[in-house]
Amino acid sequence: MTKITEPRASRLIARTLMSAAAVLATFGVTSQAFAAGEVVLYTADGLENLYKDVLPAFEKKEGVKVAIVTAGSGEVVNRATVEKDSPKADVLVTLPPFIQQAAQTGLLQSYQSVNYKNVPAISKSTDGTWATFVNNYFSFAINPDKVKQDPKTFDDLLNPAYAGKVAYSNPATAGDGMAVIILTSSLMGEDKAFDYLKKLEQSVKFHTKGTGYLDVLLSRDELSVANGDLQMDLDDAANGGLSLKPVFLSVKPGDKPTTFQLPYAIGLIKGAPNASEGQKLIDYLMSTDVQSKVPDIYGIPARTDVPLTGKNGEAVKQAITGVNLIPVDWNAVMSKKADWVTRWKSTVIADSGKQLEVVKPKQ
Repeated sequence: MTKITEPRASRLIARTLMSAAAVLATFGVTSQAFAAGEVVLYTADGLENLYKDVLPAFEKKEGVKVAIVTAGSGEVVNRATVEKDSPKADVLVTLPPFIQQAAQTGLLQSYQSVNYKNVPAISKSTDGTWATFVNNYFSFAINPDKVKQDPKTFDDLLNPAYAGKVAYSNPATAGDGMAVIILTSSLMGEDKAFDYLKKLEQSVKFHTKGTGYLDVLLSRDELSVANGDLQMDLDDAANGGLSLKPVFLSVKPGDKPTTFQLPYAIGLIKGAPNASEGQKLIDYLMSTDVQSKVPDIYGIPARTDVPLTGKNGEAVKQAITGVNLIPVDWNAVMSKKADWVTRWKSTVIADSGKQLEVVKPKQ
């Protein structure tokens, strides 16, 4: 595998580094070169351990290298958008609603992989532009070594004890950040949700460009509570040596905590320079062999014929036990996404001058 990010010596580094190419793409610069014949994967962060485990076999079988650009879920779509007239990547992996955004803006081309057949209809597009690759759930996370009493409700986060110790990722650039707005709006109604986020902002230290770095900050005790997703939080705790515990919140005391599915989805980029190998990569990542390894990183297989098993699979089941799962209309989210981002910046952030795109400091 060729990784278009800095070398990763550990899971901690892997979760916190952002590719230079993705940074350049934010400013419309696309100077990153890829070797001829490589299949290029743009992916949201969180699946590094899975790729490390499964891609060497693909490369050996196909005789082709996989170049990986890893960044926030919105960033990888932004980069593909910048490159739309001259695509550099072949395959895209990102979160909702950014996968829907990529499909609606013509970044993806239809590819009906034979391995999509066991993905439920609700978990893939009707036109074949994308399908769920790894199922997952939105969550919050705490440092259990420092936070002795788990927050139970959203209002618990308004406690003065959390002042300056809360952060969540920017909804404009991170799927997990947008999920904060989606969940609170679903449970409270849009107006009350933004009123709540405005109150919460008094305790928020800053916002990050992506979500992965928040786990590191929690483990360092620079934060007490942050947003995340279940797969990432469990994997970082178990395999990254970070002090983390996922939690789910409710609106009222005594109510069930609530969340929704926030899966990684996969699609073939329109005009992909190496589309044939891109199709093979999608087929491989959606195969039973790879899907059976998804529980190893605390993910949930997208295919209904691959069970959630093993010790890590049981940990996922235990974490989600007793949590109410609500459906999300992603088409409705897409119709509101731009207005939500504008409203968040104007009414939640306002003139606070707060940092919105914090990333890991350069070494």
